[in-house]
Amino acid sequence: KVRGTHPDCSVVLQFQRREAECLERIRSESQTPALPGQGGCPTDWDGVSCWPALPLGQSRAVACPDILNVFKKSKGLIQRNCTEWGWSLPSPPYHSSCQLEILSNNNDTEAKACHFVTMKVLYTCGYSTSLAALLLAIGIFSCFRKLHCTRNSIHIHFFTSFILRGTAVFIKDSVLFSDESIDHCTMSTVTCKAAITFFQYSVLANFYWLLVEGLYLQTLLLLTFTCDRSYTWGYILIGWGVPMVTVGVWVLTRLRYDDHGCWDDYSSLYWWVIKAPILLAIFVNFLIFLNVTRMLAQKIRCPDLSKTHKQQYMRLTKSTLLLIPLFGVHYVVFALFPEHVGVDARLYFELVLGSYQGFLVALLYCFLNGEVQAEIRRNWGKWQRSMESNVFNLATQDFTA
Repeated sequence: KVRGTHPDCSVVLQFQRREAECLERIRSESQTPALPGQGGCPTDWDGVSCWPALPLGQSRAVACPDILNVFKKSKGLIQRNCTEWGWSLPSPPYHSSCQLEILSNNNDTEAKACHFVTMKVLYTCGYSTSLAALLLAIGIFSCFRKLHCTRNSIHIHFFTSFILRGTAVFIKDSVLFSDESIDHCTMSTVTCKAAITFFQYSVLANFYWLLVEGLYLQTLLLLTFTCDRSYTWGYILIGWGVPMVTVGVWVLTRLRYDDHGCWDDYSSLYWWVIKAPILLAIFVNFLIFLNVTRMLAQKIRCPDLSKTHKQQYMRLTKSTLLLIPLFGVHYVVFALFPEHVGVDARLYFELVLGSYQGFLVALLYCFLNGEVQAEIRRNWGKWQRSMESNVFNLATQDFTA
């Protein structure tokens, strides 16, 4: 058993270890001078089993490698003969004797490769669209002074976490999948581990800034007359500080107990150091979702509340109440199953649909925000009047001249 690796990589590494042992045996035999008249077939590695040297005309049978029992239990035997032309082909073939189904043919492999290429194109377009929308939204919130407030400051931090997440995906792809010749089962570089660490931090920060959005909304409904600026540093500590501490603990744990591969093994027990805080954030957000819905229903039914305040509460809550279940439901569903179950569906939700979440956030919090639209229209009208005034002044100067 190879410790600290994905099950698929365990099979690969096990075969690599067996191959290294066989090649070492072949090397030692090649350094030993052969006796006169001694012939036959030298030790051979056929990619699955190691066949010890055999005199001419004899045959040898070996059992199915133990590692193949991962796929299907079998006690079959494979035989090879030593002929004057060398080793014969394995008889019967491995997939027949070991009762292994042919895992894939060329058409299946090409279809699978095409599927992943298509998926990569989709999520690359999604993250690119999200990054452009988020940068534009941050620019809008930063440029207009009337939009400078605690609520929009939290939105900017939330947007930044999405930007980090999209950037981390591109960095991880460039490090792990830039070269098809890279053996990802044995890849264990500092750059690779740093890319995975940055990716995990950005994902954690993304979920915890969504939690901050929920906490802020609940605080706003509970403490109507409290200055919300006093909570700003607390929100920053939750949004950026908790993920940093969590990832720090995860890195130290991996370095101390499971420093194998590229740290992208989600089947590892230490993955729960990352997964548990994310599930906690989703659970707390779900409780906030229920509580805010209850408070909002009470305030809207209140006869003393004016229509303006009702519209304000609805505007403040609609975006966050939509995002909380949208972001957390699929993660909770997949967290209940082992990592190797529903891989295609998991990849589709987390990569393809997840890549457009940043665009959706920018749309809800900025582009469809009535306050933002009014400020943009006001400044656009002001700019148009200024341009018309400048044109009129230039025309007047030309006429008087």
